[in-house]
Amino acid sequence: MAENRAFIFLALAFAMLWLPLGQHEFLLAGWMKLGTFMAPLLVFLAFAFSDRPLRLSDNDIGLYALILWIAYIIHQFEEHWVDLFGQVYAFKPYVNMVLLDLMRAPAGTPPPLTDAGVFVINTSLVWLVAALAILRSRHHLFPALCMVSIVLVNAVSHVGMAIIRGGYNPGLLTAIVLFFPLSLAIYHRFLKAGIASRREVVASVGWGVIAHIIMFAGLLAAGYFHVIPEMGYFALLVIWSVVPCLVLRNSPPGAVAKPGEG
Repeated sequence: MAENRAFIFLALAFAMLWLPLGQHEFLLAGWMKLGTFMAPLLVFLAFAFSDRPLRLSDNDIGLYALILWIAYIIHQFEEHWVDLFGQVYAFKPYVNMVLLDLMRAPAGTPPPLTDAGVFVINTSLVWLVAALAILRSRHHLFPALCMVSIVLVNAVSHVGMAIIRGGYNPGLLTAIVLFFPLSLAIYHRFLKAGIASRREVVASVGWGVIAHIIMFAGLLAAGYFHVIPEMGYFALLVIWSVVPCLVLRNSPPGAVAKPGEG
């Protein structure tokens, strides 16, 4: 089974990301750079291994998931590498400032969000979700809907934070310019074409909201209150990233093979 073989290599790829193989120092500092250079490679692979012309037909679920993944990589460039004002690695200190201010933490409190936290959050709730959405796109719609959801809910969180804090936050520009138009357009297209039902869309949005709750509540539990180990928090992120593959296991109507599948 081609999909089973692909899943084995996908598991190997993420094991190489997460297991302690001597690469963590490099990845914790440069994962977003790796993602930036990975984006054109993803496009190349989609064209090189597709047995048909790539075009945005309503039922090409895998291609939509790939587009969202690339959009998220662009967003991660602004959010975690160089932001709109040229600040480098600005998101982690920004989030720590907001969380410590929210908790009214005394001066000198260790920041809850670590480099490892940033790395695992983004490689699980974004990269893993996107990869699974593409892998399952021919047989299972819900993982792709959850990829749309994580994009939309993240955009809402950026705009909400900008309104509450009264200013720019790293990632805000791409959230507005890329995330809102893409996620809303894809949801609309799936609904209009009858590929997704309203119930499935609502369920996927619920998954995305819960993902963000887990992300921030777990971060505080592990990094501020220290009631759970950080590795337990990371495991919870990975488990929630896999959940879309386990529920609402219906095939997209008339779905075509994902890029690269024969």
